Amino acid sequence: MTSRRKPRRAREIERPREPTLAARVRELTGLSWNRARDLCRSGRVRVNGEITRDPALRIPEGATVEANESAPRERRGVLPDARILFADRSVAVVFKEAGELTVPYDDERDTLVDKLRAALRRRGKGFDPQLGIVHRLDKGTSGILVFARNLAAKRHLAGLFRSHDIERRYEALAHGHAALTSHESYLIANRGDGLRGSWGVFRKPLGKRPKDARWSRTHVLKAEPLRGASRLTLKLETGRQHQIRIHLAEAGHPLVGEHVYIRDHERAGRRTIDAPRPMLHARSLGFVHPDRDEMMRFEAPPPADFQQLLKQLRSRTDPQRDPPRT
Repeated sequence: MTSRRKPRRAREIERPREPTLAARVRELTGLSWNRARDLCRSGRVRVNGEITRDPALRIPEGATVEANESAPRERRGVLPDARILFADRSVAVVFKEAGELTVPYDDERDTLVDKLRAALRRRGKGFDPQLGIVHRLDKGTSGILVFARNLAAKRHLAGLFRSHDIERRYEALAHGHAALTSHESYLIANRGDGLRGSWGVFRKPLGKRPKDARWSRTHVLKAEPLRGASRLTLKLETGRQHQIRIHLAEAGHPLVGEHVYIRDHERAGRRTIDAPRPMLHARSLGFVHPDRDEMMRFEAPPPADFQQLLKQLRSRTDPQRDPPRT
């Protein structure tokens, strides 16, 4: 009796990862690793015309990288006035760049909160020993953030976030042609493979919903079809960690530039559009001021890297192949 051998599983071919910004700078300049990283962090490297400070960012093929060793070192530690959209004794509204940490992590310094504190001190508006953090943006996400400048303001803003009375609109570039819909789920820290995700989506749910599962809802308000992608306008009803990234990925439309919630998309053999970061931008923020009982709204368009990629994807749009979504 002959036994049949089980067919071997085909080995997954790993797609080579894009080089880091520091690696591209070394390639251009011949500098050491330490010097290349320093050049990035000092604001003397541009990707597609925009200053990019994160030496670990993955740079896709075709991106233009410029390194200028003779450029003046950017003054670190102080947030430029142009990025402070509003500041009074209770709140400060600022623009966060992609690649910038909101608050310190491990031994990181020169984060957004550090630079804001220094800028406010130089403006003569007080030292702010503990600027109140009421929400955050991922390191790779750009856009608008609000900080509280006293305990009363922090309690007020935190209450608005808890009651979902904060207006938050995002812009995103996502794979595929996404529909106008709402995504609702309970998010958990581990969906079963070490990634955050929605309870019951990656694996069939067993038993009761975990106690740490957090209800979340994301609304897709607009969807502009592009070649192989969509430009989305999103509204957050809740603000859980990685909420937009998870909801879009689980719907089959991970962010362009996504590097974490992209596994299912790649395993399905779908085409991936490269970008140096997840293309997500917090465009607008609205809240009732803690002192004035007045609604305040702030808006900032996406940065240059987002705009340039959008232009490229629009230029490839084929009306016959990619009809407008109604």
